[in-house]
Amino acid sequence: MTDQPQTPYQQPAPMNPSDEKLWSTLVHVGGIFFHFLPALIGYLLLKDRGPFVREHTRAALNFQLTLLFAYILGGILLIVVVGFFVIIAAAILNIVFSIIAAVAANNGQTYRYPLAIELVK
Repeated sequence: MTDQPQTPYQQPAPMNPSDEKLWSTLVHVGGIFFHFLPALIGYLLLKDRGPFVREHTRAALNFQLTLLFAYILGGILLIVVVGFFVIIAAAILNIVFSIIAAVAANNGQTYRYPLAIELVK
């Protein structure tokens, strides 16, 4: 009998490589529009589906959390006007590095964000 009922505690089925590349690309691009939410959701839902998607969602989550800290710091520093430049710089870095990471993921390559603090291992 190979058709046993699935239990809710079974490991999720691994993704094929093209699906891993697709989801990794979408997580990086989603960070441009929705900041850390796509990376967090992707990491929580997809981390056990394959090593490639796990690495990319982890890297995206670390980078987006680093940017969140920069946005918070920029918001605090708005009092002395410097915060405006911090927020603009963080937004530009988000767009540029997320596009570079999405292209790397789509090509099947790993990517490490520069300046990212490793919060999620």
